[in-house]
Amino acid sequence: MVGKGSANHNNRSFIAANVKAERTRYNISYIDEPLKMVYHELFDEALARYNAKQKRKDRIIPDYYEKIRGSHQEKLFHEIIMQIGDMDNMASGTENGELAKEVLDEYFKGFAARNPNLRVFSAHIHMDEATPHIHIDFVPFTTGSKRGLDTRVSLKQALAAQGFTGGTRGATEWAQWAESEKHALAAVMERYGIEWEQKGTHEEHLSVLDFKKQERAKELAVLEAELAEKHGELSEVQRRLESADTAETELSGIRYRLDHDDEYEAPEPPKFTSAKSYREKFVLPLVHRLKNLVRAVLVSLVKAWDKIALLRGENEELENENSRLEKRLASLEEKNDDLQKQTCDYALLRRVFGDEYVDNLLAEAREKQHNYEQNRKENHYEHQH
Repeated sequence: MVGKGSANHNNRSFIAANVKAERTRYNISYIDEPLKMVYHELFDEALARYNAKQKRKDRIIPDYYEKIRGSHQEKLFHEIIMQIGDMDNMASGTENGELAKEVLDEYFKGFAARNPNLRVFSAHIHMDEATPHIHIDFVPFTTGSKRGLDTRVSLKQALAAQGFTGGTRGATEWAQWAESEKHALAAVMERYGIEWEQKGTHEEHLSVLDFKKQERAKELAVLEAELAEKHGELSEVQRRLESADTAETELSGIRYRLDHDDEYEAPEPPKFTSAKSYREKFVLPLVHRLKNLVRAVLVSLVKAWDKIALLRGENEELENENSRLEKRLASLEEKNDDLQKQTCDYALLRRVFGDEYVDNLLAEAREKQHNYEQNRKENHYEHQH
């Protein structure tokens, strides 16, 4: 599983309804650091270098944590949740549950070595819920970046640095990495004599809600990658736009040369020099130099203005595309949250009333739906004839 993460839930700052408080003492807390402190550790030096280069005050970033918190492109942190089996075969408080705990413990101890670009700040094994599982919260970062901070938050680039590059729609960097972590866990399981039954590969066994969630998650991952790419393109266009908008600088340089360069000043006429001779030797060459200067400046400015107009068009197009993608992403995230709530309600019904009762209700509901559709088709047919 993957999720947005809740540090307060993971470190048991509050006790949720599904937690057995008497078993909390069996949990393992590996690391529990304040997220803001981790951001200072990872990014303060890069932030100082970035701000020192800025000539415009509006480009200075006062607080990188707050910048990422308000970003639509990146998240403050990510979480992965790993669990072996379920409450029927690996329940907490049983011998198999203790075995699961040992496996998860060994799996986590190799996590940092496998993932040098994922800074873990919170990691906990929970033995006080139905089945043992581990929450790992981390900040993905990349170094040597050519835009923005040289060390910055980026899930895509962090995973790319570890060898996971995006491929087809279902093979995003995250999907490839998550699959790799599953295999790492499976390798530990194998040493303990536990075989990995890969149920997740058979989509026909998924419930409708689970399947919708899975598809929505894939769509979200692809959209987030597309949005990140568009943000990168937008930043590049804006950088090029700033470098192209040099008209004022060009004019300032020309004014300085005209004011201070002897090459563009008419010298005092030498004694005993005729007006014709002075004109030919001094005035006409000066006029020629001035014409060449003006011609060069005009060519340079026209090119710069053409480039600016083109880049501004690209910039506006990319901003509109980013806005569209961000709205679509927000809509999908809202739908995903709704599906998550429906799944929880569905699981609660099964837990309270039992699988058999819920299956019978579903069968009855499907039959009524089928009969309704059949009657509607028949009435439609009769109406037409």
